[in-house]
Amino acid sequence: MILTGPEIQAAVHDGRVRIDPYDRDLINPNSYNVRLGDTLHVYTEPVIDAYRHNPTQTQRIDSTGFVLQPGELYLGHTQEQVGSDVFVPLLFGRSSVGRLGLFVEITAPIGDVGFHGQWTLMLSPIRPLRVYPGMRIGQVMFFVCVGPIDLYRGKYQASIGPQASRLWRDRQPVEVLS
Repeated sequence: MILTGPEIQAAVHDGRVRIDPYDRDLINPNSYNVRLGDTLHVYTEPVIDAYRHNPTQTQRIDSTGFVLQPGELYLGHTQEQVGSDVFVPLLFGRSSVGRLGLFVEITAPIGDVGFHGQWTLMLSPIRPLRVYPGMRIGQVMFFVCVGPIDLYRGKYQASIGPQASRLWRDRQPVEVLS
């Protein structure tokens, strides 16, 4: 089951869902709009290595906007900190943004029950696209859990700003067979 807009509003008011800052005008029939934060991270090495820490460069988005370039991966973030200890949040790009040729959060839309923080957004434009801080970029839906809940305690808990991949921390030794 998915929460309706009025139920999302009720869940925010009684604490089952946390959205900060919260704006009632961002409620949709069955989702909540989230806005783009003012910071982007861009990987600086020509090859991103899944088994190594990859350095990033920080870019601030001011009121004049920032032009995203095709072929580049930008890590942005939501202005809002969103989470729930009761519901599973899913974040999707808004269709209005998709119609501008911007892919938002294509590979990792699901949040874990118990995660609370700003969401890192993976942004990839098809064409050069100017984006602005505070623009409505995505929407979060909340789904009911079935079964016992094991709250998220992972490495991205309480994230503020965009978070680069920490997959390299999970690296397991690999035995090479000859």
